[in-house]
Amino acid sequence: MSKGHQGLFITLEGIEGAGKSTHAAYVADLFQQHGHEVLVTREPGGTAFGEQIRTILLQHNTLKINALSELLLMFAARAQHLSEVIHPALAQGKTVICDRFTDSSYAYQGGGRNIPTAQIHILASLVHPHLNPDVTLLFDVTVETGLARANVVTEADRFESETLEFFTAVRDVYLKMAAAEPDRIKIVNAEQDLDSVQADLRQLLEHLDLW
Repeated sequence: MSKGHQGLFITLEGIEGAGKSTHAAYVADLFQQHGHEVLVTREPGGTAFGEQIRTILLQHNTLKINALSELLLMFAARAQHLSEVIHPALAQGKTVICDRFTDSSYAYQGGGRNIPTAQIHILASLVHPHLNPDVTLLFDVTVETGLARANVVTEADRFESETLEFFTAVRDVYLKMAAAEPDRIKIVNAEQDLDSVQADLRQLLEHLDLW
């Protein structure tokens, strides 16, 4: 797989506790070892505006945010992120590694909040009509494992405090998307220990010929 002079856009997805942040740093290191200029970023966030929205969205029990408002805030942060960070970096030929992108909206606001897929698609088409990730790494863990890991590290935020039913629906959407787009979405077994996950990541990326 080759993108020529245009930068690569790689996204990391998964439920809470899948280890995306840790794996993002490892993936970035692999690409840097192969001569890529790498930018690591995250959603919601990545800009001053986006980080303020992130704070609002993750506050626990301090604000009442309905499902549609949540979705619109996610895409507002994403629009700024794309304009200020992602598009310029890709235009410069950088490899952008983003912790979450629009697949999260389909999984969390679609699967978890029951917002119709068609409504999310309208926003995606408006905010990034000509950009989709080149590769999405889906770090898959069971809901029980993911939440147990997440709650050990920090106090549960607004999303981490959701029910098992919520996260089961989120994970189901992720797996359905992976089945529908196997060329783009690659499942990584994140139930394994860290060394095993990273070994699988290295092998997968080498197989995809992204260097």
